[in-house]
Amino acid sequence: MCADRLTRLPAPPGPGALVCPAGHRFDIARQGQVSLLAAPLRFTGDDGQMIAARADFLAAGHFAGLRDAAAAAIADHLTGADPLTVELGAGTGYHLTGIVKTVGGRGIALDVSKAAARRAARAHRDVAAIIADAWSTWPVADAAVGVVVSVFAPRNPAETARVLRPGGLAVVVAPDAAHLGELAGPLGLIGVDADKTRRLEDGLGAVLDPVTTIPVRYEAAMTRDHAGLAAAMGPSAHHGGDRTAALEALPAEVTVTVSAQVSIFRARP
Repeated sequence: MCADRLTRLPAPPGPGALVCPAGHRFDIARQGQVSLLAAPLRFTGDDGQMIAARADFLAAGHFAGLRDAAAAAIADHLTGADPLTVELGAGTGYHLTGIVKTVGGRGIALDVSKAAARRAARAHRDVAAIIADAWSTWPVADAAVGVVVSVFAPRNPAETARVLRPGGLAVVVAPDAAHLGELAGPLGLIGVDADKTRRLEDGLGAVLDPVTTIPVRYEAAMTRDHAGLAAAMGPSAHHGGDRTAALEALPAEVTVTVSAQVSIFRARP
């Protein structure tokens, strides 16, 4: 990939393609997503089952409070109208869609998972889905972005600083030790790294200016099925083995703590 500007070429009746002046072409899939991976990866991100579990879990509204808190924080601190918002590890586009609806502008859902990009491409008319590696160079122009968002997802401080316009925002939603605590023991969920906050401050805080950190905590009433989806939609899906017996041992409905921090950083002039 030459990193030159891409233009969309229509190709009726199909979705078309993105092309650069040098002639590099990236076909847009019929579902709407496009792969801009610079090279083949050794991993493919969340698979179809994990993405389906995430879609069903989020549709139940258990993380709506997190999404709304992030959107409100962006609206309170954003300067300028109609921003381009990029979400890293965007999954189904659930959080990004809520943010775009709140602050306006357009969104790019960036995820390495093809299954995730397929869902995100259909999430909202103003959201585009790109398959790309968040740990590598992003297919986004310098200083072109108003907001970079990471919700329980990877962060790339150097690329965040590169793509943000002066005064743009980086918003990180990170779980704390209490998050889903009622499910962690019974279902063997992966715990939260005690150094997560320090690493966040050392990483983004080294290239951007910290603005504020907003704690978000509330209780969500989850059915046994939703608890199973919570275990199946993230990294814990690869650990812990068969959870059938553990899930059957849970009450039909369990009150679960949703707890995280919304950290805001601002790009330097």
